[in-house]
Amino acid sequence: MKSIRICRYSTAVVIISLFLQLHGGLLKAAELTLGDCLTTGLASSPDIKAASSRLVAAKAGVKSAESAYYPWVTVSSMLARTDNPPQAFMMSLNQKILNMADPAFDPNNPDDTDNLRVSLGLQYRLLDGGRRSLDRGMANLGASAAGEGLEAVRNELLHMITKTYYGSVKARTFINVQEESVKSVEESLRVARERQKAGAALETDVLNLEVQLSQAKEDLVRARNGFLMAIAALNAAVGKDVATAENILTYHAALPEAACALIPASAAENRAEFKAMKIAAEIRGKALAKAKKEYFPTVNIFASSDWDSDVSSEFEQSYMAGVMVDLNIFDGFRSRNAVGEAKARAQAAVADQEKVLNNLKLDAIQACIEMKEARERVEVTGKGAVSAEQALKVTRDRYQHGATGVAELITAQTALTAMKARDTAARFDYLTAISNLERAEGKLSSKFNK
Repeated sequence: MKSIRICRYSTAVVIISLFLQLHGGLLKAAELTLGDCLTTGLASSPDIKAASSRLVAAKAGVKSAESAYYPWVTVSSMLARTDNPPQAFMMSLNQKILNMADPAFDPNNPDDTDNLRVSLGLQYRLLDGGRRSLDRGMANLGASAAGEGLEAVRNELLHMITKTYYGSVKARTFINVQEESVKSVEESLRVARERQKAGAALETDVLNLEVQLSQAKEDLVRARNGFLMAIAALNAAVGKDVATAENILTYHAALPEAACALIPASAAENRAEFKAMKIAAEIRGKALAKAKKEYFPTVNIFASSDWDSDVSSEFEQSYMAGVMVDLNIFDGFRSRNAVGEAKARAQAAVADQEKVLNNLKLDAIQACIEMKEARERVEVTGKGAVSAEQALKVTRDRYQHGATGVAELITAQTALTAMKARDTAARFDYLTAISNLERAEGKLSSKFNK
């Protein structure tokens, strides 16, 4: 009986062990990665949805502009009743029932006349001075600009998600730093209390360390609240609540290497924002050309077929076809002013394009400098953190043996916490700076697609 119980106990232990291993694997699998955030953000972001809809609208605009090359076909129907002499006369004439030899015929006092007309019309523009071609060209350019706009939104969104993701991981790491600080101060306080009991330390040493412990715990509270705020910012950037306090873990991977030229020659020109502005300038140029084409004549052909009936008889058919030419002789200087307006807008678009290029160059240069600065900070703070940790160890040992006072111990503890916080900030600022550099060079979206 005892062996059976031992066997059951061993089986339970094995099952619990397997469950814990599986549970641990699930927790590890549930870790939220940067890739998860980027993928979800591209699918959920309202900015992406809005930019995608603008692209769809622009492509529909291309089809609308191309419709001008097709003929217009219309069908209409009208039922009317009148005793108006001219209209009654024409209705009877179209119905081919007019009999002017009838003794009762009185064109001035016609009877009530009914007419049902069914019409089929066709119209096609032969010439318009090239305005249709310019409309189609502008529509195609507008679709291209919308595509570049979507790419720009993707580029900015990917960086924003990357920035807030590293911000949340940095905030999580700050919690670890503050927790280690609390434990370190508690250890120093333990040593001080032991020395006080032995008569080797003053009561003020204990009190000062208790004050420092309270400050460390307060900093820990702030770090935890900062972590929650960072998670909220990440979820807002992604456009969906994917981040929680449980699935954001600390970052332990080695920092990647990155390099850039101080003044990237083509970085700004590769940006979707510049390409979109360049296309906008082309659109304004075509709009100017179209405004000038308003002086050209338009030539349309038209045809229609009509069927008329007095409702009580069969339909009688008639047709009309012809060519119509319109030429603007004088329109109150509307066309001339439209050309002047279009010319000014085209010049403004060229100036805006130059301004955007200059701003994007500055953006690339700043991103490069910030990345280099962040890399240098990582090297400095990393060494500083190691030195501060060793200094605290030596100072605590000296304090324990009475070779130094509590003030020096508190200073060493404060320096270590500050140095670890600086090192953490520098590392995640460097990762964010790399993303910002790729954004400024217009490479972030294409890199993620790969």
